[in-house]
Amino acid sequence: MKSIRIENGIIVYYGNLVGRINNGRAVVDPMFEGPELNAFLEKQRNIREIKWLEGMFDRLTSGPRENREIQILKNCRVWQLKPDVDIRMKFIGYDELLRDFGPPDPAHYQQVFDSAVDTNDLEALYAKFNIDHPPGYTGHSLSMSDVVELYDELASTFHYVDRFGFKQVDFEPPAPAMHQTMQL
Repeated sequence: MKSIRIENGIIVYYGNLVGRINNGRAVVDPMFEGPELNAFLEKQRNIREIKWLEGMFDRLTSGPRENREIQILKNCRVWQLKPDVDIRMKFIGYDELLRDFGPPDPAHYQQVFDSAVDTNDLEALYAKFNIDHPPGYTGHSLSMSDVVELYDELASTFHYVDRFGFKQVDFEPPAPAMHQTMQL
């Protein structure tokens, strides 16, 4: 058995799951960065870019592994309506929102959570944000009209909390504001 190998898009370093490859990009936990791993990755023809991302090892090793499949965990953001929006927009189903106000408008939302989570399952996240709020969660219990974003270094998906379950939606929140400083 090789000390460093790639199995089904997962980088295995001396038995440790240290990163993954997706669309020509390797995302690897920096705790394993070193000359041997760097040289191995640079020799791979299917890797055009290497990104070092804290927590990849934890993400790759947490969660259930059935049939040797590895669950790639995403980060999660929760978006809730701002206090000053029309009260009739709050806590309504998706069809009612579309009929009365149009699709979810990111300008009406604020971020109340952004962190790693231990599952990609929306129903499990719904329970988590209603029963056991994780550290850093500043919103109310997850409810209709909220938007849950699951994201990784490649993309995001957005899910409106509907009457029953979730509705995947287009939702592009504004980019984080850049702080400008004046220099003399």
